[in-house]
Amino acid sequence: MNITRENIDELNAILTVSIEKNDYEATVNDVLKNYRKKANMPGFRPGMVPAGLIKKMYGKAILAEEVNKILSKSLTDFIHEEKMNVLGEPLPNEEKQPLIDWENQTEYSFVFDVAMAPAFEVKLDNETTVPFYSISANEEMVNKQFDAYSSRLGENKVVESVEEKDTVRGNFVQLNEEGNELEGGINAEKVVIAIDLMKDEETKASFIGKKAGDVLVFDPIKTYENRHEVSHMLNISHEEAETLSGNFNFTIVEVLRFEKAEPTQELYNQIYGEDSGITSEEEFKAKIKAELEDNFIYSSNYKFALDSRDTLLKSIQFDLPEAFLKRWILATNEKMTQEQIDADFNNFMVDLKWQLIKDKIVKDNDLKITEEDVRAMAKEMAMVQFRQYGLNNVGEEHLENYANHMLKNEEERRKLVSRKQEDVIISTIKDKVTLDMQEVSYDEFNKMLEN
Repeated sequence: MNITRENIDELNAILTVSIEKNDYEATVNDVLKNYRKKANMPGFRPGMVPAGLIKKMYGKAILAEEVNKILSKSLTDFIHEEKMNVLGEPLPNEEKQPLIDWENQTEYSFVFDVAMAPAFEVKLDNETTVPFYSISANEEMVNKQFDAYSSRLGENKVVESVEEKDTVRGNFVQLNEEGNELEGGINAEKVVIAIDLMKDEETKASFIGKKAGDVLVFDPIKTYENRHEVSHMLNISHEEAETLSGNFNFTIVEVLRFEKAEPTQELYNQIYGEDSGITSEEEFKAKIKAELEDNFIYSSNYKFALDSRDTLLKSIQFDLPEAFLKRWILATNEKMTQEQIDADFNNFMVDLKWQLIKDKIVKDNDLKITEEDVRAMAKEMAMVQFRQYGLNNVGEEHLENYANHMLKNEEERRKLVSRKQEDVIISTIKDKVTLDMQEVSYDEFNKMLEN
């Protein structure tokens, strides 16, 4: 077996692989012997089918398969040994590839086109300037989060009379057409209903000002316009709710009003822990502001990654083997047409150039990702998710368990590795270039992303 390389230009080459009989003969004969041992054909005892008949039936397919195995391995080994930084995969040369006669040939020649990544340098130093946006949280955002924490730890308190935002606990009794209690009718006790969710304005108005012990008459279907909701309210089946009509007595047992938690030491400790050092509303809001701005760092880094990409793509110029790449995309994507490839090819080229630049940064800076890095990323992602639910004091054990769960999922692990690699690359860029620090509001930042 022999492989020759013909360089067409800096980005394209032709590899010719010559395979001789002694490269495959022994392996093909061994496979044929195996087939003979296992063959079970009418008229012959098991394992006694004539070798000539086995060869006639299976020889050509076995030969093609074994030659292709040798071809694939030899190409892979050659590319590795020659340290060829290929793009895509080798493609058969449509002009120089000779026809193969598996019936009569004993020596075979295979001709492939290969494309190489260009040589280029990535200059990361203080002469390169990239903007970095520090996003500030305004008073409105701080107050909104303050209210969210206060609401989360608030509670319902019993009050004297009903207001529009209150809830009411009471007992339902179904009435007949004459307005009397329906014998064998529906009774539901200690049901909590929300006044502001009532769709019927007349019924809603009738509750305002009422007190414990007052009795109101109304049609729950008309009032809420949702039979599914009413079925749960009255503890009846969906089928019963579908045919339900008419009025009910509702006797108020108690009026409940939700009150947000006051800004007390108890609230500060529940949100941030007893060791947070927060002892006043001012410090509590300052902590919220800092927390919001810490969360914004992910958005800042995302924008920095986009700006870094644009900056480096503009400053680093190199050519790519476009004709080969179009052929390769078409060959490896059966559902794509040439028209689709042509329409999206520029975007593909930009993505490929950026990937090559990132690969060069990884190589130049010897960037590596360890299992510890991936685990730390999993814990960080877990913490972000917990914070979305207002959980700021999640213990290390819970974070470890959540991270373990994520890392057991191969798809999740792959995403974490990819994200960590991206973070390491962007962090390296950030460390080496000059940052044009700019403070912007959250609204200003979002407008930038829209453009």
